[in-house]
Amino acid sequence: MSSITLTINGQKVSAQPGQTVLKAAQAAGIDIPTLCHHPALTASGGCRVCLVEVSGQRALQPACTFPATDRMEIQTESPKVVRARKFVLELLFSERNHFCMACEMSGGCELQTLGYRYGLDHWVYPTYTQRFAVDASPPHHLMDHNRCVLCRRCVRACAELVGNHTLDLRQRGAHSMLCADMDVPLGESTCISCGTCVNVCPTGALVDKRSAFMARPKDVARVATICTQCSLGCGLNVVMHRGQVLRLESRWEAPVNGGLLCRRGRFEALQDSRPRLLEPLIKENGRSAPTSWNWALAEVARHLHHESPQQLGLLTSTRLTNEALALLHAIFVRQLRAAHRGTCDAAPPALPFTPCGKLTDIVASDFILIVEADPARDQPVASFFIKRAVDQGTRLVTVESRSTELTAFAEASFPPRDIAIAVDLVQAAAKPVVVCGAGLRKSEADLLQKTQPKARFISLVSGVNTVTAAALGLVDRIDPAACRTLFIAVADENGTLDPLAARIDRSAFVIAMASYASPLTERADLVLPMATWLERSGGFTNTDGTQLRAHAALPPSGQSRSDWDILGRLAERLGLDARAAKADLPRCDA
Repeated sequence: MSSITLTINGQKVSAQPGQTVLKAAQAAGIDIPTLCHHPALTASGGCRVCLVEVSGQRALQPACTFPATDRMEIQTESPKVVRARKFVLELLFSERNHFCMACEMSGGCELQTLGYRYGLDHWVYPTYTQRFAVDASPPHHLMDHNRCVLCRRCVRACAELVGNHTLDLRQRGAHSMLCADMDVPLGESTCISCGTCVNVCPTGALVDKRSAFMARPKDVARVATICTQCSLGCGLNVVMHRGQVLRLESRWEAPVNGGLLCRRGRFEALQDSRPRLLEPLIKENGRSAPTSWNWALAEVARHLHHESPQQLGLLTSTRLTNEALALLHAIFVRQLRAAHRGTCDAAPPALPFTPCGKLTDIVASDFILIVEADPARDQPVASFFIKRAVDQGTRLVTVESRSTELTAFAEASFPPRDIAIAVDLVQAAAKPVVVCGAGLRKSEADLLQKTQPKARFISLVSGVNTVTAAALGLVDRIDPAACRTLFIAVADENGTLDPLAARIDRSAFVIAMASYASPLTERADLVLPMATWLERSGGFTNTDGTQLRAHAALPPSGQSRSDWDILGRLAERLGLDARAAKADLPRCDA
């Protein structure tokens, strides 16, 4: 496609047909201020801050929506444009109670920054004439109407990105107000607390409660990593200040999720209140006592070396990194040949066909079939993509044993015995996507093969790093009672493995590698303290096979160590080459 040429502030700029003036200017490194615009959202042109002067046009035009054409001449900072922007900003500041000194976003507010940029040093129009409500009813964030500029970023994000449609504006003109559903408190609405609205808000109208007033936005640091709360591996930024984690934010360039996060990934991942394990522990006379790492690893190696394979067991969480899982495989499968090994998560469904799809394929599809999966419960960000596609006209059909949240969005829902009807619908579609859950049966997989090669398949596996664990043969179900020596890699599992403590034989020697105290660590004879997901780096394989890299935001607490560090030291004591054990792992894509 041939490019077009336009002139911006006397500079020749190349652009693509269909681009807006704003995108053409940004591509050329020319700054045009915006307020209601966000790169992840559809442009609305509502705030009028991005007005520019276009030769031949009688009125100023919003750069975010005005299409660029060949030989167009544009001025972005002419006296006429500057006067118009100042007038817009004066109106915005007068509409609500923008007292910057008492605002959580002071120093990082886009409205405040524009005020400084255009020299606003007093209020031209009356302000502070009315009090507006503050809605603090949601568990994780609050809505302060005093700071709202009615830019509709949050409204568009809730609809366009999440597909939830909770937020909107009520009334008109000067009486317009942001509202949830039919004007109910946000905490009583259909809000799912994903926090996307908080991340796109340009002012202090929507605020994260946990980090409010903890640090100015310009003083924080950000560490890019991935979420390890489910098998999607969503990219996020850890916001840090003076060695403390303030909050988790969207990383809009993330390859898997495009910036979207769910409640677990944005808020609940930082709310674990369980006691941390900070030093190795050995049980003596029924009570746990601190010990050294050298002694603890020596005891582990001694017990593993002298145990027979038939009575040796490995139970691992899938929250471990690729490197740690590879070391577990090298130690317990290749060398010790443990007869009992497994995880708390089911193996991925058997899909011996391609191509494997990505979440972005969902939005581009014209037909979605969900088979024995509950994305809204298990992988919420995947459900956001599905609801967005339905909003755009994509047909949704489910095959499920029981209803889920997405059942209400489907045009038809079939029991598993009628999956053949759904398969026929897939074959009739032009760009179908099939989303399969861990409960997929082999008979259902065989029927789905009829949709090849047209359909793209997305397997939503349970757990976190289950794909790697399955590839290494670590996802079998085991009976803890059959083990005389049992190594349990609990990691920072959120209680899933706790019920197993009662099933372990009383005479068994139990080794637990864990981050938090739990019934399992209380039962353990030897505890190895492990770093949490924020304290360790490593590779993960997400549900669609993408290789991702997590980066530590914090140093390990106390004497805890990363999973791969602990297992690497143990492997060396058992005579294994830890580097060779990790050599076969795939390289990270992102």
